[in-house]
Amino acid sequence: MVNIIVALPKLEEAKTIKNILVRSGFRVTGVCTNGAQAISQADGLHDGIVICGYKLEDMIYSELQECLPPGFEVLLMASQRLLSECYQEGIVRLALPLKLNDFINTIQMMTEGIERRKRKRREQPRQRSQEEAELIRSAKVMLMDRNQMTEDEAHKYLQKCSMDSGTGMAETAQMVLMMLRS
Repeated sequence: MVNIIVALPKLEEAKTIKNILVRSGFRVTGVCTNGAQAISQADGLHDGIVICGYKLEDMIYSELQECLPPGFEVLLMASQRLLSECYQEGIVRLALPLKLNDFINTIQMMTEGIERRKRKRREQPRQRSQEEAELIRSAKVMLMDRNQMTEDEAHKYLQKCSMDSGTGMAETAQMVLMMLRS
């Protein structure tokens, strides 16, 4: 589920937005009245949405956006006059007064985009470091020498041991090297 932080200058308005989101099935991670609090709450999280007004107690929306971790998007809620001056990349704009349906649909769209990017990152194969690749290569060479295996057989053996033990290939290769050297 996507983290949502509501940062509005008036605490009562922020709580109202939070209640609307919670009733609509979204998880609100935090409610605050200034940018420093929003940044602090976002720091421990990988991604999410910060809903904010044009001006907070300590900064404006663009300063807040610059300080947020990379996986965060900003939903700026402001008057149409102010929004006409705000054209920064990575900021979704919503005019006040809010139309509830537009607000919920916008949050849903932003949430789906973040979830899609998360899935895409998970589906990408993790790149091994040069050190890990060298460990695996050394273990395969040792298995090939000691057990007369082909490279393919040695690789499959490491893969199977890795899956059976629930460890990564590099960690399994390290264990095999330690066992075969002793």
